[in-house]
Amino acid sequence: MTFTDAKQRFSTRVNDYVRYRPSYPTALLDLLRGECALRPGHVIADIGSGTGFLSELFLKNGNRVYGIEPNKEMRQAGEEYLASYDGFSSIDGSAESTTLDDNSVDFVTAGQSFHWFEPDTARREFARILKLGGWMVIAWNDRRMEEAPFTSAYENILERFGIDYKKVKDSYPEADRIRGFLSNFVQRDLPNYQILDWDSLCGRLRSSSFTPPEGHPNFAPMIDELRNLFDAHQQDAQVRMDYFTRIYFGHLQAGA
Repeated sequence: MTFTDAKQRFSTRVNDYVRYRPSYPTALLDLLRGECALRPGHVIADIGSGTGFLSELFLKNGNRVYGIEPNKEMRQAGEEYLASYDGFSSIDGSAESTTLDDNSVDFVTAGQSFHWFEPDTARREFARILKLGGWMVIAWNDRRMEEAPFTSAYENILERFGIDYKKVKDSYPEADRIRGFLSNFVQRDLPNYQILDWDSLCGRLRSSSFTPPEGHPNFAPMIDELRNLFDAHQQDAQVRMDYFTRIYFGHLQAGA
């Protein structure tokens, strides 16, 4: 599912996104080295690069990374965050129009952004820019709920107070959607987590595009519920948010 305001949804969330969103585990690089023969010389097009978390992982690996980001505020935050890396180029583009040359990249990656793409147009664009045999990698931090009571209760707050949470959640990249995009893809899950104090937990909540802003009728009761949850689970004034980083990787469907 796509949204008419997808490219602007995070304009007012940038500061919280940079400070409080989880990054990606370095084990992701080990996985791609083993399964996709990733090496430092490969060129990466990171689509929906945002504030630069996934791009940074590849930059640390020695890759050349083109960060494709349509949202001005997110793109500027990514440029500032990654300013020390010579191998990073920031591009005002989108999944549907990257502006990159034909057959110019070895990997197309999407971290926490795949659900915003127009699938048919994006698939054609990725087929254009990827070299023969190039890889598509989709990475996603999702909350681990079955064995993590705190995270499950946090999810309940989102469902109760989020403005359009169900709509966004239903668009998350599950295997059925990936199957129409990639052929013979592989799925792997890696453990990930954050340790959050009260201010960080509030910032993590505010960073989501579907949470109500201050002044919205849902905002105050949402924060009250979050405070109760934090107090019930905190140890030494901190809580642990458990995730799994889900990775899909493969080649584009033939005929894209």
